[in-house]
Amino acid sequence: MKITLEDPTLFAKSIDLVSELVLEVKMKVNEFGLSIVAIDPANVSMVALRVPKSSFKEFEADEETLGVNLENLRKVLRRCGKSGELTLEKNQNMLDIRIEGRAKKSFSLSLMDVQGEEKEFPSHLEYASKVDISSEEFIESVEDCAVVGDACSFITQEDKFIVESKEMNSARTEFSIDLAKIEGANSKSRYTIEYLHKFLKAGKSFERTVINFANDHPIRFDFNSEVLSLSFLLAPRIETDD
Repeated sequence: MKITLEDPTLFAKSIDLVSELVLEVKMKVNEFGLSIVAIDPANVSMVALRVPKSSFKEFEADEETLGVNLENLRKVLRRCGKSGELTLEKNQNMLDIRIEGRAKKSFSLSLMDVQGEEKEFPSHLEYASKVDISSEEFIESVEDCAVVGDACSFITQEDKFIVESKEMNSARTEFSIDLAKIEGANSKSRYTIEYLHKFLKAGKSFERTVINFANDHPIRFDFNSEVLSLSFLLAPRIETDD
């Protein structure tokens, strides 16, 4: 296996984001490209990173599944800088990494045996509401909620998308159809801000955030570019009476 990205900047940032949820993954490389699908240790969230074959400058690979420590890979990818090609090559039980810019850098990471079945990002979930919104403005609305609480609700109603937190104090941001593309039925669901913070760091690299959710239902975030796609799934926060 030998694959090369001409501009690895977004790939490096995406690996950094995935590593905040899970540290050991199975990285699949096949005729379609490179992909990672993983569930966080608390079984609360799920992530999928996909880099299509067309994004690579060089792609020589059969079906491969590589056990990778993302903490180590993240540290290496941070050495890419703002320019330079990235090549990943499997060499027996090692992953050789080359970064070629003004200087040539080489690293080797041990591949590992990652336990557990290979995961598939769910495609069967049905959502009542879909919102396409500016990542920057959406991040701001969640940050507002973080000032007053540890969870926030997403609401679609009457051509509005609302992000709010109501505890002892409250915060609320309302987006009209002029600011967000809103589709589907009225919905409301609540999610933990700790996880939202991790997901929404992706918004700093992607202009738009696509959100799918339903009443008390897992929420899905999609970030897409010509180079790769990054998706997150988060279970709702259900309040119970004592």
